[in-house]
Amino acid sequence: MTWSIVAHDPASGAFGVAVTTCAFAVGASCPFVRSGVGAVSTQSMTNRYLGPAILDGLEAGMAPADAIAKALDPDEGRHLRQVHAVDAKGRTAVWTGRNCVEWCGEMTGPHVSVAGNMLAGAPVVETTFATYAAGATLDLPVRMMAALDAGQAAGGDKRGRQSAAMLVTTTEDFPDLNIRVDDHADPLAELRRLLAIWQGSWPARRGWAPSRANPSGAADMDAIEAAWIAQGLDLRFRR
Repeated sequence: MTWSIVAHDPASGAFGVAVTTCAFAVGASCPFVRSGVGAVSTQSMTNRYLGPAILDGLEAGMAPADAIAKALDPDEGRHLRQVHAVDAKGRTAVWTGRNCVEWCGEMTGPHVSVAGNMLAGAPVVETTFATYAAGATLDLPVRMMAALDAGQAAGGDKRGRQSAAMLVTTTEDFPDLNIRVDDHADPLAELRRLLAIWQGSWPARRGWAPSRANPSGAADMDAIEAAWIAQGLDLRFRR
C-alpha cells in the first residue's frame, strides 16, 4: 500500500528514505535511517520491528540481502511484507513477499532502490526510479522529492493519496531532515512545502545545533541574542 525510495549519496555519505501512500501517517511506520550504516523502508502490512533489525544487521557488516533475510526469518507474516534497504557500500536488496497486493515490485541499482505495492502499475516504480537516476546533480532530498512526484504522476497508490514522509541523515545519531505529512489531500505537495522550509532554515540551524563534533553546540548567549536582534526579534535569555 506504499511506494518508497531508499538511497545513499556516496559523495556526502547521506542516507535517505522518501515514502508516500494512501494510509495514515506513513512516516511513523515505514522509514528508518542510521548514519554511516544504511536506510530501510518496511511496508505492505508493515512490521516496524524489521527496520531496526535490518539496520543492526548492516551495522554488523551483513550485506543487505542477508540482513533482510535474517530479520524476516522469525516473521510468520514475511510474505505479506515488502522491505528494501541500502548500505554504506551502495549495495541494495529487496524482499517482496508472494502475498503482497498487485501491482507490486521493485527496481534497484547502486545506491538506490525503489519498491512499491498496491500501486496503479509498474510505471509508478519505473518512473520513480528513472527520475531519481536522472537527478544526479541534485541534493538528495530534492532528488527524492522529484522522484516521488514523478511516480505519483505515473499513477501512484491505486487507492489514492493520504500521507508522505522523508528522512535524511548524515553524521549524527538523529536525522538532519525528518518531515511528515500524516493526512492531506495532496501529501506530496505538502511534503514539498515542508522541504522548502527546511532548506531555508537548516543551514543556519546546523551551525549552532549540538553535534558529535561539537556536543554542546552554540552556547554563547550574547552571540545568540545578537542573531535574534538581527532578525528583528526582541528576545533575551534569563541571567
